[in-house]
Amino acid sequence: MQSTAPNPELYLAELPEARQQVMNDLREVILKHIPDGFEEAMGYGMLGYVVPHTLYPAGYHCDPKLPLPFMGIASQKNHIAVYHMGIYADENLLTWFKEEYPKHSKTKLDLGKSCIRFRKPEYVPLALIGELASKMTPQEWIELYTRTFKR
Repeated sequence: MQSTAPNPELYLAELPEARQQVMNDLREVILKHIPDGFEEAMGYGMLGYVVPHTLYPAGYHCDPKLPLPFMGIASQKNHIAVYHMGIYADENLLTWFKEEYPKHSKTKLDLGKSCIRFRKPEYVPLALIGELASKMTPQEWIELYTRTFKR
C-alpha cells in the first residue's frame, strides 16, 4: 500500500487507527536513535530515513535524483514493515540482529533481504528497532553502499 502523502505527518494521519500508534512509536524511536546526518523523508510511499544529497551528492544509483535510502517504515496491507539496508549489506549487522531478536520478541523473525515484517502492532520490538537504527552512521552507510552496490 503506497501512500501519496507528501510528508510524514500526513502519512501517519491517513493510516488506519489500529496502526497509527505503533507507526508513531516507530517513528519516534528511530528519530531518537538514528545518528545525526540522516534525514526523514517520504519515499516509495513510506516514511524513509535517507542520506541527503548534501552528504552524498551522487544519490541513489537507481535514480540519482533521489537521496540515498537507508531505513524505511511502512504500514502494509498485512503487516508493518521496517526496511533497513544495513542488514541487507552488512553480514555482521544481520547476524547481530538475528541474535538479538529473540531477546526482544517471542514471535518468529519474519525477515526478507532488508525487510522485517510484523503481523501485529504489539509484536514490534521498539527498543530493538531503536538500537538497530543507531548502529550505522551516514558515513559508514555511504562507505558500505559504495563498496557493495555502486558500480
